[in-house]
Amino acid sequence: MDPVESRQASDVPAPADFRALFDAHVSYVAASLARLGIGHADRDDLVSEVFVRVHRELVRYDRSRPMRPWLFAFAARVASEHKRLARHRREILGVETEATSPEPLADRAIESREAQALVMSALDTLDDDKRAVFVLHDLDETPVPEIARALGIPEGTAYTRLRAARADFSAAVRRHGARERRTP
Repeated sequence: MDPVESRQASDVPAPADFRALFDAHVSYVAASLARLGIGHADRDDLVSEVFVRVHRELVRYDRSRPMRPWLFAFAARVASEHKRLARHRREILGVETEATSPEPLADRAIESREAQALVMSALDTLDDDKRAVFVLHDLDETPVPEIARALGIPEGTAYTRLRAARADFSAAVRRHGARERRTP
């Protein structure tokens, strides 16, 4: 018998409960996928995939734990699987840019966009395991013990990945700064 069919009716979340969960966290999941290196063109499909998996596993969710790290673990797995598929691999020759408005941007908006591009570029240098821990801790401010539980890794491994990710991220930012200083 299919495991989904074997669940009792009381184990399946009510549609209204799941809808509320989706509405409350869809933006967070989409932003997490972006920070995990998923391009805009694939993001909506992968957000849907994350929530399909969440719906299947919602009966196992420990309500005493925070929701976001649990959702992030799903997003990290979906992003990793997506990037492993050969059809999604591509050689990056330059900085990927998204369509911009033809209207001129203020200096702050330009600086913000450049800073965002720098962060995304530096994040792209991290492998998926380090990137997941780095994003959860340094960007989402999730405590390391919760990250370890959400990702199903030992706490020491989470600390090691965070330390390595910070070093790799800093090195990528320094390389970018060095390239900028050489460019007239």
